[in-house]
Amino acid sequence: MRRTLKPTYVVFALLGSLLLLDLVLPIATLFVQADWAAWVSAMRRPAARDAIEVSIVSSTLAVLIMMALGVPLGYFLARVPLRFKRFWVSLVFLPMVVPDLAGGILLLETFGPYGWIGRALDARNIELTNNIAGIVLAQLFVAAPFVIVSSIAGFAGVDRDLEQAAATLGDSRWQIFWNISLPLAKPSIAAGVTLAWIRALGEFGATIIMAYNPHSLPVYMWVKFEADGLPSALPVAFCLVLLAVAAVAISMLLSRLSGRTDLITPIGELGGTLE
Repeated sequence: MRRTLKPTYVVFALLGSLLLLDLVLPIATLFVQADWAAWVSAMRRPAARDAIEVSIVSSTLAVLIMMALGVPLGYFLARVPLRFKRFWVSLVFLPMVVPDLAGGILLLETFGPYGWIGRALDARNIELTNNIAGIVLAQLFVAAPFVIVSSIAGFAGVDRDLEQAAATLGDSRWQIFWNISLPLAKPSIAAGVTLAWIRALGEFGATIIMAYNPHSLPVYMWVKFEADGLPSALPVAFCLVLLAVAAVAISMLLSRLSGRTDLITPIGELGGTLE
Protein backbone atom coordinates (compact mmCIF):
# COMPACT_ATOMS: atom_id res chain seq x y z
CA MET A 1 0.00 0.00 0.00
CA ARG A 2 1.43 3.31 -1.05
CA ARG A 3 1.89 5.80 1.73
CA THR A 4 1.35 9.53 1.15
CA LEU A 5 2.84 12.34 3.14
CA LYS A 6 0.48 14.48 5.11
CA PRO A 7 0.16 18.10 3.93
CA THR A 8 1.83 19.36 7.13
CA TYR A 9 4.89 17.24 6.44
CA VAL A 10 5.04 18.45 2.85
CA VAL A 11 4.96 22.10 3.94
CA PHE A 12 7.63 21.52 6.59
CA ALA A 13 9.78 19.63 4.08
CA LEU A 14 9.57 22.48 1.58
CA LEU A 15 10.40 25.10 4.19
CA GLY A 16 13.27 23.03 5.57
CA SER A 17 14.59 22.37 2.08
CA LEU A 18 15.12 26.08 1.55
CA LEU A 19 17.41 26.23 4.58
CA LEU A 20 19.11 22.96 3.68
CA LEU A 21 19.77 24.30 0.20
CA ASP A 22 21.40 27.38 1.70
CA LEU A 23 23.64 25.14 3.84
CA VAL A 24 24.62 22.65 1.16
CA LEU A 25 24.70 24.68 -2.07
CA PRO A 26 27.93 26.64 -1.40
CA ILE A 27 29.84 23.44 -0.55
CA ALA A 28 28.33 21.57 -3.49
CA THR A 29 29.30 24.43 -5.80
CA LEU A 30 32.88 24.23 -4.53
CA PHE A 31 33.07 20.54 -5.44
CA VAL A 32 31.35 20.95 -8.81
CA GLN A 33 33.67 23.77 -9.88
CA ALA A 34 36.82 22.16 -8.47
CA ASP A 35 39.88 22.50 -10.68
CA TRP A 36 41.65 19.49 -9.20
CA ALA A 37 44.99 19.76 -10.97
CA ALA A 38 45.42 23.50 -10.41
CA TRP A 39 44.22 23.37 -6.81
CA VAL A 40 46.46 20.44 -5.87
CA SER A 41 49.38 22.28 -7.43
CA ALA A 42 48.53 25.43 -5.47
CA MET A 43 48.39 23.52 -2.17
CA ARG A 44 51.80 21.96 -2.84
CA ARG A 45 53.53 25.31 -2.60
CA PRO A 46 55.75 25.73 0.49
CA ALA A 47 53.58 28.44 2.05
CA ALA A 48 50.45 26.31 1.64
CA ARG A 49 52.15 23.22 3.06
CA ASP A 50 53.34 25.24 6.04
CA ALA A 51 49.81 26.53 6.66
CA ILE A 52 48.41 22.99 6.50
CA GLU A 53 51.03 21.79 8.97
CA VAL A 54 50.41 24.70 11.34
CA SER A 55 46.64 24.15 11.29
CA ILE A 56 46.76 20.40 11.80
CA VAL A 57 49.39 20.58 14.55
CA SER A 58 47.76 23.48 16.41
CA SER A 59 44.21 22.11 16.23
CA THR A 60 45.40 18.68 17.37
CA LEU A 61 47.34 20.20 20.28
CA ALA A 62 44.31 22.31 21.19
CA VAL A 63 42.00 19.27 21.16
CA LEU A 64 44.41 17.26 23.33
CA ILE A 65 44.40 20.09 25.88
CA MET A 66 40.61 20.29 25.66
CA MET A 67 40.34 16.58 26.38
CA ALA A 68 42.82 16.70 29.26
CA LEU A 69 41.02 19.62 30.93
CA GLY A 70 37.51 19.65 29.48
CA VAL A 71 36.54 16.03 30.18
CA PRO A 72 37.31 16.33 33.93
CA LEU A 73 35.43 19.64 34.00
CA GLY A 74 32.46 18.02 32.26
CA TYR A 75 32.49 15.16 34.77
CA PHE A 76 32.65 17.60 37.68
CA LEU A 77 29.73 19.67 36.38
CA ALA A 78 27.67 16.56 35.64
CA ARG A 79 28.25 14.87 38.98
CA VAL A 80 28.72 17.50 41.69
CA PRO A 81 25.49 19.10 43.04
CA LEU A 82 26.76 22.67 42.78
CA ARG A 83 24.74 25.69 43.78
CA PHE A 84 23.85 27.87 40.79
CA LYS A 85 24.79 25.06 38.42
CA ARG A 86 23.01 26.73 35.52
CA PHE A 87 25.25 29.76 35.97
CA TRP A 88 28.46 27.68 35.90
CA VAL A 89 27.35 25.77 32.81
CA SER A 90 26.35 29.02 31.11
CA LEU A 91 29.96 30.19 31.51
CA VAL A 92 30.97 27.24 29.32
CA PHE A 93 28.63 28.41 26.57
CA LEU A 94 29.78 32.05 26.77
CA PRO A 95 32.70 31.79 24.28
CA MET A 96 30.31 30.30 21.72
CA VAL A 97 28.30 33.54 21.57
CA VAL A 98 31.25 35.97 21.69
CA PRO A 99 32.20 37.09 18.14
CA ASP A 100 35.53 35.64 17.05
CA LEU A 101 37.23 39.02 16.56
CA ALA A 102 36.04 40.16 19.97
CA GLY A 103 37.37 36.93 21.43
CA GLY A 104 40.75 37.61 19.84
CA ILE A 105 40.82 41.12 21.33
CA LEU A 106 39.99 39.72 24.78
CA LEU A 107 42.70 37.07 24.45
CA LEU A 108 45.22 39.69 23.36
CA GLU A 109 44.26 41.89 26.29
CA THR A 110 44.90 38.95 28.62
CA PHE A 111 47.79 37.04 27.05
CA GLY A 112 49.37 39.69 24.83
CA PRO A 113 52.64 41.47 25.72
CA TYR A 114 50.69 44.24 27.47
CA GLY A 115 48.09 41.95 29.10
CA TRP A 116 48.12 41.18 32.78
CA ILE A 117 49.27 37.59 32.16
CA GLY A 118 51.25 38.25 28.98
CA ARG A 119 53.24 41.05 30.63
CA ALA A 120 54.40 38.74 33.41
CA LEU A 121 55.34 36.03 30.92
CA ASP A 122 57.04 38.50 28.60
CA ALA A 123 59.32 39.50 31.47
CA ARG A 124 60.48 35.86 31.46
CA ASN A 125 60.90 35.84 27.65
CA ILE A 126 57.77 33.73 27.18
CA GLU A 127 55.65 34.99 24.30
CA LEU A 128 52.11 33.79 23.58
CA THR A 129 51.40 35.84 20.45
CA ASN A 130 52.53 35.44 16.84
CA ASN A 131 53.50 31.83 17.37
CA ILE A 132 51.75 28.48 17.53
CA ALA A 133 50.94 29.04 21.21
CA GLY A 134 48.78 32.02 20.25
CA ILE A 135 46.95 29.94 17.65
CA VAL A 136 46.30 27.19 20.20
CA LEU A 137 44.98 29.72 22.74
CA ALA A 138 42.57 31.12 20.15
CA GLN A 139 41.40 27.63 19.19
CA LEU A 140 40.92 26.66 22.82
CA PHE A 141 38.75 29.71 23.43
CA VAL A 142 36.36 29.05 20.57
CA ALA A 143 36.28 25.24 20.49
CA ALA A 144 36.68 23.97 24.08
CA PRO A 145 32.94 24.40 24.86
CA PHE A 146 32.14 21.57 22.42
CA VAL A 147 34.26 19.12 24.45
CA ILE A 148 32.98 20.34 27.81
CA VAL A 149 29.31 20.30 26.84
CA SER A 150 29.56 16.87 25.20
CA SER A 151 31.31 15.57 28.32
CA ILE A 152 28.58 16.92 30.58
CA ALA A 153 25.92 15.32 28.37
CA GLY A 154 27.83 12.05 28.14
CA PHE A 155 28.37 11.67 31.87
CA ALA A 156 24.79 12.76 32.56
CA GLY A 157 23.59 9.85 30.42
CA VAL A 158 25.56 7.21 32.34
CA ASP A 159 23.34 4.91 34.40
CA ARG A 160 24.02 5.74 38.05
CA ASP A 161 22.96 2.23 39.08
CA LEU A 162 26.01 0.81 37.29
CA GLU A 163 28.30 3.16 39.19
CA GLN A 164 26.62 2.34 42.50
CA ALA A 165 26.92 -1.37 41.83
CA ALA A 166 30.65 -0.96 41.20
CA ALA A 167 30.96 1.04 44.41
CA THR A 168 29.28 -1.72 46.44
CA LEU A 169 31.85 -4.15 45.01
CA GLY A 170 34.64 -2.04 46.44
CA ASP A 171 35.72 0.02 43.42
CA SER A 172 37.06 3.47 44.19
CA ARG A 173 35.63 6.59 42.58
CA TRP A 174 38.73 6.72 40.34
CA GLN A 175 38.21 3.10 39.21
CA ILE A 176 34.51 3.74 38.57
CA PHE A 177 35.40 6.75 36.43
CA TRP A 178 37.93 4.88 34.28
CA ASN A 179 36.12 1.54 34.01
CA ILE A 180 32.46 2.58 33.81
CA SER A 181 31.72 6.31 33.51
CA LEU A 182 34.30 7.25 30.87
CA PRO A 183 33.71 4.25 28.52
CA LEU A 184 29.94 4.82 28.58
CA ALA A 185 30.32 8.56 28.00
CA LYS A 186 32.97 8.08 25.31
CA PRO A 187 30.62 8.24 22.25
CA SER A 188 29.29 11.65 23.28
CA ILE A 189 32.76 12.90 24.13
CA ALA A 190 34.10 11.65 20.79
CA ALA A 191 31.37 13.58 18.96
CA GLY A 192 32.29 16.73 20.85
CA VAL A 193 35.99 16.22 20.15
CA THR A 194 35.27 15.88 16.42
CA LEU A 195 33.25 19.09 16.33
CA ALA A 196 35.90 20.85 18.43
CA TRP A 197 38.71 19.80 16.06
CA ILE A 198 36.77 21.02 13.03
CA ARG A 199 35.93 24.29 14.79
CA ALA A 200 39.56 24.79 15.83
CA LEU A 201 40.80 23.99 12.34
CA GLY A 202 38.58 26.66 10.80
CA GLU A 203 39.11 29.35 13.42
CA PHE A 204 39.99 32.70 11.83
CA GLY A 205 38.87 35.77 13.80
CA ALA A 206 40.57 35.14 17.14
CA THR A 207 43.58 33.57 15.43
CA ILE A 208 44.36 36.51 13.18
CA ILE A 209 44.36 38.78 16.24
CA MET A 210 46.50 36.51 18.41
CA ALA A 211 48.85 35.08 15.79
CA TYR A 212 48.91 36.46 12.27
CA ASN A 213 52.16 34.55 11.85
CA PRO A 214 52.70 31.69 11.34
CA HIS A 215 49.74 31.48 8.99
CA SER A 216 47.09 28.91 9.79
CA LEU A 217 44.96 27.71 6.87
CA PRO A 218 42.13 30.23 7.45
CA VAL A 219 44.59 33.12 7.77
CA TYR A 220 46.50 31.92 4.71
CA MET A 221 43.21 31.77 2.80
CA TRP A 222 42.49 35.38 3.77
CA VAL A 223 45.99 36.46 2.72
CA LYS A 224 45.57 34.80 -0.68
CA PHE A 225 42.11 36.35 -1.11
CA GLU A 226 43.40 39.83 -0.25
CA ALA A 227 46.44 39.52 -2.52
CA ASP A 228 45.14 37.63 -5.56
CA GLY A 229 41.36 37.45 -5.26
CA LEU A 230 38.85 34.61 -5.11
CA PRO A 231 40.58 32.13 -7.47
CA SER A 232 43.65 31.98 -5.20
CA ALA A 233 41.55 31.51 -2.06
CA LEU A 234 39.39 28.68 -3.44
CA PRO A 235 42.06 25.93 -3.19
CA VAL A 236 42.59 26.72 0.50
CA ALA A 237 38.84 26.72 1.16
CA PHE A 238 38.59 23.39 -0.62
CA CYS A 239 41.40 21.98 1.53
CA LEU A 240 39.61 23.09 4.72
CA VAL A 241 36.36 21.49 3.56
CA LEU A 242 38.14 18.22 2.72
CA LEU A 243 39.78 18.10 6.16
CA ALA A 244 36.44 18.74 7.84
CA VAL A 245 34.68 16.09 5.75
CA ALA A 246 37.44 13.60 6.58
CA ALA A 247 37.07 14.31 10.30
CA VAL A 248 33.30 13.83 10.16
CA ALA A 249 33.64 10.64 8.13
CA ILE A 250 36.15 9.16 10.57
CA SER A 251 33.96 10.11 13.54
CA MET A 252 30.86 8.55 11.96
CA LEU A 253 32.79 5.38 11.15
CA LEU A 254 34.06 5.08 14.72
CA SER A 255 30.56 5.78 16.04
CA ARG A 256 29.11 3.04 13.86
CA LEU A 257 31.77 0.59 15.01
CA SER A 258 30.99 1.42 18.63
CA GLY A 259 27.26 1.03 18.14
CA ARG A 260 26.41 4.75 18.12
CA THR A 261 25.12 6.25 14.89
CA ASP A 262 24.82 9.87 15.96
CA LEU A 263 27.51 12.47 15.58
CA ILE A 264 25.74 15.32 17.26
CA THR A 265 26.09 15.37 21.02
CA PRO A 266 22.80 14.78 22.87
CA ILE A 267 22.61 18.27 24.28
CA GLY A 268 19.12 17.52 25.58
CA GLU A 269 20.67 15.27 28.20
CA LEU A 270 22.05 18.36 29.86
CA GLY A 271 18.66 19.19 31.28
CA GLY A 272 18.90 16.66 34.06
CA THR A 273 22.27 17.94 35.21
CA LEU A 274 21.16 21.52 35.67
CA GLU A 275 18.48 20.91 38.24
